[in-house]
Amino acid sequence: MREHTNTPRLQAWHGYLAALLAALACTFAGYAMQPRFDLVNIAMVYMLPVVGIALLSSRGAAIFSAALSVILFDVLFVPPVGVLNIEDAQYLLTFTVMLAVGLAISSLRERARLEETGRINHAIEAERERMRSTLLASISHDLRTPLSVMVGASSSLAEHGEQMPAAERSALALSVSRQAQAMAEQTEKVLQMTRFELGDLELHRDWNSVAEIAGPVLLRLREALAQHRLLTDIPGDLPLLRVDAPLIAQLIGNLLENAARHTPPGTVIQLGARKLEQFIEVTVEDNGPGLPEAALAGLFDRFREQRIGNTSGGVGLGLAICRTIVKLHGGEISASPRAGGGTRFTFTLPAEAAPQAPAEQESAQP
Repeated sequence: MREHTNTPRLQAWHGYLAALLAALACTFAGYAMQPRFDLVNIAMVYMLPVVGIALLSSRGAAIFSAALSVILFDVLFVPPVGVLNIEDAQYLLTFTVMLAVGLAISSLRERARLEETGRINHAIEAERERMRSTLLASISHDLRTPLSVMVGASSSLAEHGEQMPAAERSALALSVSRQAQAMAEQTEKVLQMTRFELGDLELHRDWNSVAEIAGPVLLRLREALAQHRLLTDIPGDLPLLRVDAPLIAQLIGNLLENAARHTPPGTVIQLGARKLEQFIEVTVEDNGPGLPEAALAGLFDRFREQRIGNTSGGVGLGLAICRTIVKLHGGEISASPRAGGGTRFTFTLPAEAAPQAPAEQESAQP
């Protein structure tokens, strides 16, 4: 809050300082012109900073520039030199013209700024309304199926559960549980994206290895990846990363789940990592049907639902959350088609110099 309060004041003082420096520069230019040019031409030189300050700074700075220019011109160039004489009508006219030009330009600039602010606010409000409509449409569409399944399964259990075989009851209960979990995950994505948008998230960074982060993710996704062949290539000698481990785990999990959801059973999914100059690069690759080039550009946009064949990407927040997590850590994320078919997701994270352990510090000392 303090920074926002002081910013306009700092900008105003910058305008007054610029007006002073510009008037002094015009004064030196006037001395250089004096042997060859009339006083009227020198007066026109002083008009330049008035116009410039009116365009770039506040109305007060423009008035200050006009008054200072007239005073310097009158005292330093109008006979008798060294005396402020504002009784001459032509120089009063000069001051009036300078002041009028400065005020007119300042008024036009302020009006243009207000109009631009209004257009920006209107565009922001329109984007918010579009997001609300898209979000409601996506949620209502994607939650309708799990809700229907849950209602049907729970109704069957309530009405005919006693007559059902144990295996059928268990299958219906498991179906309700899975659909409820899917709804909870989609709702959590919406809430998390809202926190990202509001800036209501603080990173808890600590030193972790890629393997330590990815290991629990692979265990958690065993069932989701069960119908695929998973290959991992994460060298054990990669440098440690100073990251928010739960968020990076979510990032890797989202990419792996995305690959599993959009590729046929039996296909290969690869998770790899390597050291670049200043970054650690992590990749998730699949050899499924892939995405057309036109779809790659907006792949990480909010509420951008990816549909490949009969599969659906939910409310379209998974990849948007991935991009936000990577950006928060100072990295980059991209998607590209693989030469042999499929899609390759790549993200980078800065590789900072890890602190030395106490034993290493002692051994390093002479």
